[in-house]
Amino acid sequence: MRSVRVRAVSDARRRLGIQDRTAPAGESRPSGEGTGPRKRTDVRLALPAVLVWGAAVAGLWLAPAALLGLCVALLVLAAVLLVLLRSGGTRRTRAGGGGSWTGRRPERRSFLATTAVGLLLAVAGAAHSSVASSQRFEGPLAEAVAAGKSVMAVLEVAGAPRPLPTPGQSGESARWSVAVWTREISTGGVVLRTRAQLVVTGGKDWERLVPGQTVRAAGKLRPPDPGRPEAGGMSAATAPDLRGSGRGLEAAAKDLRARFVAASAFLPPDAAGLLPGMVTGDTSALDEGLANAMKTVGMTHLTAVSGANCSLVLGALLAGCRRLRLSRVPAAGTALAGLGLFVVLVGPDASVLRAALMGAVGIAALAGGRTGRGLSFLCLAVIGLLLLDPALGGSFGFLLSVLATLGIILLARRIMDWTPAAVPRWAAAAVAVPLSAQMLCGPVIVLLQPQFSTYALLANVAAAPLVAPVTLLGTAAVPLLVAAPWLAVAMIAVAGTFSAGVAATAWFFARLPGSTLPWPEGVPGLLTMVVLSALTLAAVWAAARPRSVIALVLRCHRRVVRLLWLLERCPGAARGPRRPASSATGPFAHGFAVRRRRGRLKFPTHHSGRNPPWLLRKSAEPARRRRIRRPGGT
Repeated sequence: MRSVRVRAVSDARRRLGIQDRTAPAGESRPSGEGTGPRKRTDVRLALPAVLVWGAAVAGLWLAPAALLGLCVALLVLAAVLLVLLRSGGTRRTRAGGGGSWTGRRPERRSFLATTAVGLLLAVAGAAHSSVASSQRFEGPLAEAVAAGKSVMAVLEVAGAPRPLPTPGQSGESARWSVAVWTREISTGGVVLRTRAQLVVTGGKDWERLVPGQTVRAAGKLRPPDPGRPEAGGMSAATAPDLRGSGRGLEAAAKDLRARFVAASAFLPPDAAGLLPGMVTGDTSALDEGLANAMKTVGMTHLTAVSGANCSLVLGALLAGCRRLRLSRVPAAGTALAGLGLFVVLVGPDASVLRAALMGAVGIAALAGGRTGRGLSFLCLAVIGLLLLDPALGGSFGFLLSVLATLGIILLARRIMDWTPAAVPRWAAAAVAVPLSAQMLCGPVIVLLQPQFSTYALLANVAAAPLVAPVTLLGTAAVPLLVAAPWLAVAMIAVAGTFSAGVAATAWFFARLPGSTLPWPEGVPGLLTMVVLSALTLAAVWAAARPRSVIALVLRCHRRVVRLLWLLERCPGAARGPRRPASSATGPFAHGFAVRRRRGRLKFPTHHSGRNPPWLLRKSAEPARRRRIRRPGGT
């Protein structure tokens, strides 16, 4: 009796639109017997993430005065929403009998509260961006950058050096780019002590720098590119003069990366260049031809460490903790510590930071007993990263990383559910994950590179089983280079075999005819790629659900027939004034016979001059409808 009563109360609350508080957040109650709980996508944090991202992008383009006005406007709007939220919460309702914070419309109140919180977070992001904006538009440093003065600067290395491609040349790069923070800048007898971000370009001497080192160099300042977070650029005229060593962990990480490259030298050329990039992010030994082949078939994300590698490492650490029978909190701490060391080894790139923070939020939710909210975890990762570094809002790498994760969260599970039961789950996942990520990343990729990779999906599906062994075995071999070099070499040999398979896959699909097709540039290319992605998703659904396609076609046919019937019955549907049936020139007006019994159009096949038999029958309609009389009859 109690279960029947609880079910009746739950059904009544669902009909009234009241959420069942006995159900976990993010899940809906079973709709009937034999059906399990269905998890809903929690989109409450999507709006705050979009607002914070918009504020971060605005901070890259607006001057400090405009940013101040934006912050004031956002604060006023947030205050208005909070006032509306509070005033709606104090209304008296008949059901409650008093003031209730939930109010009469909980969905509306939840939307107002979420929007207000998102606006406040956007204010915080815009305020953080105003610091870098003031350095770009105001102050003596901005004047020196605008004038292009020659300076002597004391700099702190902020990121790993990156090679700059030289047009018309192949092989090892001769120019390198390094992100730095300024400490002192001397120009014209004036010393500026400020902390601003610059990008230094120099020769091969800048390749050996490690984040955290302090160097002294001379060069010439230049204005930054529009929409960039840096206060300016500097063309180095001298080699860096080392003044301070880098941080211990980062220096040790660079040494381990160099050792891994040297230990992989015995592998074939393709594997020796690709394996360090897939494990440690070091692409210095990668052949340019292989890099172009992987770019052609849409496998560029495999040439360096990305979010997939962080997910594999985190999953392996969790599996090891479960094997050791650790409790929830120690397992979470161990996994987070291992993930942090992996990020230090690879380097804090945008995609790696996003994946690391996503893993940290997921582990925290797992430790608290709340799972199954992938979109909420992604939104929390985006908000946290943009509040820490608003410059990520203008990074295409960060945007592609977020879109790939969003596609996997929203589409991969649905595509896997569409596949028939006869298809293994792992096979469905191998197709669904790269397809969902590519459909959302495709419109942005054509903006950067206006071409279409014809075999991108097939190449990624073929290489997917090889990525996990490369990442796990290669990552495990990195610390063993110090403790047990012989064991590390054996693991590198096995991982190199799988990386050679990845390289062979890239070469095979890149050499097929029509591997790349030209694509429109700009907004037209983006829109056409959006349409192609939607058509691809529809084609996958149609191929996986043929019965649903047939049912949809029949349903559309019935609606078209119904629409034609309504248009025929409507007095103003025909062109011009409608003539009565008695004034028509025969029963076949305009070449069609009007069958009044059911209101359908039928092409005549009787041409004897007399009415067809179906017009001579008596109408079975009610008496209120007009009856058809025989010609010459009474």
